Amino acid sequence: MLITKLTLNNFRVFRGVHEIPLAPIAAEINAQGKAKTLPKPIILFGGLNGAGKTSILTAVRLALFGRQSFSQLMSNGEYIEALSELIHKGVGHGGLQDSASIELEFKYSQNGEENTYKIIRGWKRGKKDNLCLEKDGMLIPELNYDQCQGFLNELIPTGIADLFFFDGEKIADLAEDESGTVLKTAVRRLLGLDVIAKLKSDLNIFLKKQGSSALSQSLKEEMELLDEKRISHERNAEKLRCEADIVDTQIGFTSRDILELENKLSQNGGAWAKTREDELQKVDGLLKEKVELEKQIRMEMETSLPFALAPNTMAALLENIKQEQSIKQKQNFGNELNTFLDTLRAKLAFNLSSSAPAAMDAITDSLEEHLGDISQQQLILDISDRQAATIDYQITKQSKESLSRFDKARQHLKKVEEAIDNASNNIARAPEQEQVQTLFADVRKLDKKKEKQITEYHDLLECAKRELRLALETARQIQKLHDKHKDQSNKDQSISNAQNAILLLDKFGEQLTKARVKQLEDEFVQSYKKLARKEDLQITAFINPSSFDVELVDEHGIKINRKAMSAGEKQIYAISILEALGKTSGRKLPIIIDTPLGRLDSHHRDKLVENYFPTASHQVVILSTDTEIDKNYIDLIQDDIARTYEICFDATTKSSKLKGGYFWKSKVEDVA
Repeated sequence: MLITKLTLNNFRVFRGVHEIPLAPIAAEINAQGKAKTLPKPIILFGGLNGAGKTSILTAVRLALFGRQSFSQLMSNGEYIEALSELIHKGVGHGGLQDSASIELEFKYSQNGEENTYKIIRGWKRGKKDNLCLEKDGMLIPELNYDQCQGFLNELIPTGIADLFFFDGEKIADLAEDESGTVLKTAVRRLLGLDVIAKLKSDLNIFLKKQGSSALSQSLKEEMELLDEKRISHERNAEKLRCEADIVDTQIGFTSRDILELENKLSQNGGAWAKTREDELQKVDGLLKEKVELEKQIRMEMETSLPFALAPNTMAALLENIKQEQSIKQKQNFGNELNTFLDTLRAKLAFNLSSSAPAAMDAITDSLEEHLGDISQQQLILDISDRQAATIDYQITKQSKESLSRFDKARQHLKKVEEAIDNASNNIARAPEQEQVQTLFADVRKLDKKKEKQITEYHDLLECAKRELRLALETARQIQKLHDKHKDQSNKDQSISNAQNAILLLDKFGEQLTKARVKQLEDEFVQSYKKLARKEDLQITAFINPSSFDVELVDEHGIKINRKAMSAGEKQIYAISILEALGKTSGRKLPIIIDTPLGRLDSHHRDKLVENYFPTASHQVVILSTDTEIDKNYIDLIQDDIARTYEICFDATTKSSKLKGGYFWKSKVEDVA
């Protein structure tokens, strides 16, 4: 297949009619006196983000596959709505457009004969699309819409096209497909293995028809009823599965809406609003705790705490009390002794001894000498022993305990006041509940909607499984009836040949699959080594012939986890798989790559530009930004570029035009 021209009319950012020649050209050179023709397969489109590069890829896919070009299953209403969204909406002469169309012209060789086809797909706003097909310039009138689409699907099956017309940033998803479903579909269709399955199915249908002819009329009717029942269950299962896929897509949209609302809620202080009531309750509790702590501090200050605040003064006070207690003891002793001496003098007055007065004087003098000037000292405090003991207990013990309790309460009070300040700041940050109430309500509403959708999704899947089980059970009943009368049916030689053919096809399919898979492994390794960095060159691939899961192994025999690969490594892996599939199948299909280098580092970019683009196919359409295919890469693949276009977006009219050239290269006249 070779795409020669794409014509867009009011499609997305392209207003009016734009004819884009896409056919590669060949360059004539003379080398050592000999003429030589070199192919130039690359068609390079350049455009900034939003200019319309993806529109080119979308147009090709839509022209070929219609409804199946979209990533999800769509009802008729959704498909019509999606088509309406693709009609140009920019501002320009003639007002808002109400119709659009795509024409895709390509050459296709079949059975040794090359023909030129043109697909014409047009639609109006709010209407379903029209489709017609031209062959060698002549309209094919006998094909209606469904037949035209079926013919296109036979030429280029959708499962194959997804691997040749792709977005460089999304194709890496192939690396994460551990089920092997994507690769299995591609291998079967590209390598012709699906033809074997189709032939087996046709032979089974033939056997059933031939077997039915040998049965009685009642058994025929019973089998026909069972077959209708089986078909009904299968169709119901398929319908339920489609409905489940639609609901699954809706779940994705709802999840995205919830995320957007939560982001908006966060930007509006929703995170603070959620805890506003908790913070208010926290502040109330802290304030009560603060009052109790302040009360405790005041109580300590009213008791023994002041003694602990002046330790030096209290020490001096205790010393003074001690001294006064000593003085009072001496004074009391002197007073008691004086009373005793007075009594003694009275008794000695009757004594006529001449020495008695002298003895009394000596005793008095000794007492005065012992007591010194105690009697003359003044008592400032003059407190009792009990009061002195009480003061000593308060200063030496109670004041220390009070100080410890005070210090603990003071530190706790400080933490409580800091917590009150923090909570007050959080409350100040939080908007009033009414400000975010609507957003909270919307999030809760979407959560309930998502839960309902998930329940509906699982219910639909269960119903689909139940219908499939019923279909399988019905098929087993039909097979039992066939087996019951197998001997009579096998008398016919054609039936015997068909049964043998089915057995042979099973063996042939198994052997062919193994051979093709082995060839695919070899082609993948060669392609990967060509595109990978030096440190990745020792990788080996093994493909399971049954599940088609790809296992990557390094030089040490250790399995590589594909999910752990970087985005760039996944893209290189996926492109290597695609190139290997193309070479193994022998099919010649164009390759269209949108955003080819976005996820790659400089080493991978160099490898891809130098070793993949020039040889990927006979026609390689690249849709790039100026930061992907830059001046250095242009110089590197200059000899392989057939055409260059720049997509220029006009912000005034909100539309794009195509010009010859590529960014910094000189511009020529607008492309029609």
